[in-house]
Amino acid sequence: MRRFAGSCRFVYNKALALQKENYEAGNKFIGYVAMAKHLTGWRNGIDTPWLKDAPCHPLQHALKDLEKAYQNFFAKRADFPRFKRKGSGDAFRYPDPKQIKLDQANNRLFLPKLGWLRYRNSRDVLGELRNVTVSQSGGKWFVSIQTRREVEQPLPMATTAIGIDVGIARFATMSDESYIAPLNSFKKHQQRLARYQRRMSRKVKFSNNWKKAKARVQKVHTRIANARKDFLHKTTTTICQNHALVCIEDLQVRNMSRSSKGSSEQHRKMVKQKSGLNRAILDQGWGEFRRQLDYKVAWNGGMLLPFRRTTPAGCAHAAATHRKTIGKHKRSSYASIAVTKITPMWSVRSIF
Repeated sequence: MRRFAGSCRFVYNKALALQKENYEAGNKFIGYVAMAKHLTGWRNGIDTPWLKDAPCHPLQHALKDLEKAYQNFFAKRADFPRFKRKGSGDAFRYPDPKQIKLDQANNRLFLPKLGWLRYRNSRDVLGELRNVTVSQSGGKWFVSIQTRREVEQPLPMATTAIGIDVGIARFATMSDESYIAPLNSFKKHQQRLARYQRRMSRKVKFSNNWKKAKARVQKVHTRIANARKDFLHKTTTTICQNHALVCIEDLQVRNMSRSSKGSSEQHRKMVKQKSGLNRAILDQGWGEFRRQLDYKVAWNGGMLLPFRRTTPAGCAHAAATHRKTIGKHKRSSYASIAVTKITPMWSVRSIF
């Protein structure tokens, strides 16, 4: 599986390099059909005969991923495609359902050039199988099975509406005067992570001891990510099951967490404080919180209403002064409110 993922990464990077050379030469963009012919030459070439060992369809799908990345860039939905590096996001996809066999009764899955594989089933696979993605994360391999089925539009079980204001001192403050305390998963493991990273920096790069130290660092990162995902799934599930209309501010997290380091010509002020604020913002997972609310509210037949907070031009100075005044007293200002901590009902372990 590591070799297959490496082959897909090689094809993606080689196609991206070819696209850049083609653009610098003043030629038109190379589409998928023309790029697939290059893939045939690479598989049959003398320099890269090992590409034949990998299944053909995942390699072709890597070219489709690159073409989609360019389309997103042209539509201004994403940045320019970047080269993939080894050990980061190793994955490959089988797009043809005719080559895949699923035996749920025995927890087995057949994939081309891998054969029958045992897997730990986290939930039943419902509907018509469409494709399978194999990915690596934290030293473990996962398989995601995508299916297609018709689902009736559900009716909301609840009839109430709720407004949510996210923050750092309190992860989410509700319009009914309840709140959710933050998890701060990165902050809890920050010292341990720094200690393991220092140990890793002292090792000879790519040595066996360095690889062991790197595995410890990856394990801590995985634990931080899993704790954050578990917290967000519990929180969003509770909110969507108890409310039919959810209103949340449409925050621009990327702009809010942008670095204030500046340049050598123009130095910024309070850079260390801003970096700590950026770290705290990213530790909350506001973007993932909004994304999960979006589809879970629809699953429960409700509606998500995002809004943007705007300030009139004449009130901009007054609003800034007001924020500075109450910023230091924000924590104590909530003390007079009768609050009730929301207890999540259940957790979603994994989603295909």
